Amino acid sequence: MTTRTAPTRTARAVVLASATLTIMAAAIIAPSLPAMGEVYGDGVLVRLALTITSLAIAVSAPLAGLVADRTGRKPLLTASLVLYAVAGTAGYFVTSLPVLLGTRTLLGLAVGGVMTAVSALITDWFEGAERGRFLGFQQAAASLGGVVFLPLAGLLAGVDWRLPFWLYSVAALIAMAAAAGLTNERPAPPQAAGGQAFPRQAIGIYLLALVATLVFYMAPTQLPFLLRDLNATPAVIGFVIAGSTLTSVVGALVFPKLKTGKITAISVVLLGVGWLVIGYANGVALVTAGLLIGGFGVGLVVPNLNTGLANLARPEQRGRVLSGLVAGIFLGQFLSPLVIAPLVGATSIAAAFTWTGVVTTIAGAVLALAHKEKN
Repeated sequence: MTTRTAPTRTARAVVLASATLTIMAAAIIAPSLPAMGEVYGDGVLVRLALTITSLAIAVSAPLAGLVADRTGRKPLLTASLVLYAVAGTAGYFVTSLPVLLGTRTLLGLAVGGVMTAVSALITDWFEGAERGRFLGFQQAAASLGGVVFLPLAGLLAGVDWRLPFWLYSVAALIAMAAAAGLTNERPAPPQAAGGQAFPRQAIGIYLLALVATLVFYMAPTQLPFLLRDLNATPAVIGFVIAGSTLTSVVGALVFPKLKTGKITAISVVLLGVGWLVIGYANGVALVTAGLLIGGFGVGLVVPNLNTGLANLARPEQRGRVLSGLVAGIFLGQFLSPLVIAPLVGATSIAAAFTWTGVVTTIAGAVLALAHKEKN
């Protein structure tokens, strides 16, 4: 087992700063997608420049969890932050779509390591209500990264669509802080880690995270094109999409004050209602309102699922158990444009939001009824 020690203020700051780089990692180029489409062709491959990062995270997260449990959290976090900075900024220099997709894949490997190390550190450090509170801070920090970086990306994309790639370089500064400010705890012995049964309840949590993220990720993958049709500039697109992350911050900060029983159902309903508003929107204002509603729901559900997994996992297997949530979230991101594309092709982007909103709202209501019957 790892030895539980109180983290220093510097260590907490490093973890929260690292968290700001995670959820927004793929979406930071969302405001650039329309311009990228003019350069490389307005098709699925351009959208994959955003979501292939998510696939790489989903695939690499379980390996990152194993590394975190075997070698410790600090080496994984520091190395991942360095790779994040290098692979992310490389997108500015490449001139072909296949090479760009390669750099985005490496970025995904880095994000998987960062997220897994951050979650494992928090569950190592805290227990009970304090753990839930700090997991809420983690999600708030992750969402705050979107609030800060997405509008900046929109402003930069209005000048040159390649400029947002420079935002990834901030990870180099955080890597130096991690190297200086974190101590590496003693990892669990391999025989102890291997002897514990994997908690089967975690599978349901992973699936829920995948589906919820698949729906939510329609925001960065579909909305830039819907907003373009509403005559929005790249800067406006960045600010509007950042709205969902702004209310995610609020939801994550409110989470520790709520009873956990119905949080998941309420979150799913809020996401569905937000998407219904977007589906019926006839202007940027209503699109923004829908994103604010849906973002608040996501801000509640992620720390709730994280807390559930942390409570299921033994200390020596936390890296691996928590990495499954990372994989579920980012697999949902990757699948989102692929699953939604046929619906968009058969109807329209607005109608796709409407139909997913209907289904998601109904699913949330079913979850609420199921919880009520259990009690």
